Amino acid sequence: MQYDIIFISGEKLFDHPLFGIAILKRLLEKRGYSVGVIEEPKSDSDVLKLGKPKLFFGIGTGSIDSMVKNYTPLNKKRSNVKGINFVQTIPNRALLVYSNWIKRHCKDSVLVVGGIEAALRRLTHYDYWDNKLRRSVLLETRADILVYGCAEKQIEEIAKRISENKSLKGIEGTCIKSKGVPEGFIVLPSHEEVIESKEKFCAMQNSISNDKNLAQKTDKSFVLQYKSPLYTSQDIDEYYELPFTRKAVDERTKSFEFSVVTHRGCIGDCNFCSIRLTMGSKIISRSEESILRELRYITTLPHFKGIIDDFGGPSANMYGMDCSLCKRECMECMRLDKSHKKLITLLQKARAIPKIKNIFVRSGIRYDLATKEYIKEMTSFHVSHKMKIAPEHVNKNVLQLMNKNTGNLEQFIKEFNEISKCELAFYFMTAHPGSTMKEAKELAINNKKLKNAESVQIFTPTPMTVSTCMYYTQMNPNTGEKIYVPKTYKEKKEQKRLLIQDI
Repeated sequence: MQYDIIFISGEKLFDHPLFGIAILKRLLEKRGYSVGVIEEPKSDSDVLKLGKPKLFFGIGTGSIDSMVKNYTPLNKKRSNVKGINFVQTIPNRALLVYSNWIKRHCKDSVLVVGGIEAALRRLTHYDYWDNKLRRSVLLETRADILVYGCAEKQIEEIAKRISENKSLKGIEGTCIKSKGVPEGFIVLPSHEEVIESKEKFCAMQNSISNDKNLAQKTDKSFVLQYKSPLYTSQDIDEYYELPFTRKAVDERTKSFEFSVVTHRGCIGDCNFCSIRLTMGSKIISRSEESILRELRYITTLPHFKGIIDDFGGPSANMYGMDCSLCKRECMECMRLDKSHKKLITLLQKARAIPKIKNIFVRSGIRYDLATKEYIKEMTSFHVSHKMKIAPEHVNKNVLQLMNKNTGNLEQFIKEFNEISKCELAFYFMTAHPGSTMKEAKELAINNKKLKNAESVQIFTPTPMTVSTCMYYTQMNPNTGEKIYVPKTYKEKKEQKRLLIQDI
């Protein structure tokens, strides 16, 4: 059998709506295409397992950038970390490796690259592991087209155009190589210019958005980014209700078998986070009816035991906070409905479904949005012992550089303790730009008072985020001010050590 489309994946195929290629496979099959998947290829011969596709190869490296997956924040191979049983299943810079394998054997096949690694490397970006700026991965892989963000509309249009022998130009949510720049595109500083000037790199960073048509020159060619397509509740209702088996493929996926996605996007816009460049910074909520239908479907699966593992999105309590009135930041917008009424009603209806014993919310919760009514609902029915929140830091300057300077943590903890007997679990980050040993000690002192840090991580400069721009340039890209950045592995370790030892 010759497949229409063959996906190469850096992870095992988990037939679940949390797995991007699983959604694309199910959707394309619904549209009448035949789709094959090659999981975790180990050598160039593996990409030939299913033959050559009629339309295109689609390459994704998985849910994590391959370099983030293979290396710690201190740039050590994860397999070398004491106490961690880690087997490397993906090559470094997997998108480039897989593309080269296909180009070696199937030169005339159309090559589509996508997923996290493509989205965060679509333009010139700082690469922490090389400690230098690298050009767009579209150029490095020599792919025909790059897809960024959630890719359902893009992949459907790509398949349609290739089957009709039409050009791939102008597809929203994609990047292509071009000799010139069409009208209406914002021209970014070139690859060569940002290498020479950190100020221009900051200017480029300030212009990056999924909602703009962008162009960047490298050598004699341009990388064109077409703005992201608009997704609706009706769109994602269809995608998440496709008939996934949800059968775990390894130990890691067992804890996600019966998780349910309620919405996409995040209005938090944390500077260290990549969601703004993948799912986007606006919320798209599924309809209540769709989510309840999915829950009822899950109860019919033979391996369902009555527990919904997780119920939410990037931030669990942003369901229903959809708004497209403006392009301003939503967190402090007075017009946005932050009452949580839609979410609380949904949770109440969901836990009333027969055969569902418990619905747990393990996703992170924005404490600076949470209402008292929501906390009561959560701690009464949807957390076992601890409710997870991610303050990330306590120092005002560091929080401002993280773009997490909303809310009052002390006030929230006080109100939480008045409402609930549950505990809070905290996620913190150290060694972020702006954090000296003084700020790290301030965080450590507060951490000791709180006594319940679920996780303490060292900041990792992932490609194309604002915080990574700060790390590379040692400047605040919004103001041009110089900022302190802990760069030596010794200092990063010292900052974390403060948080995990007695002060």
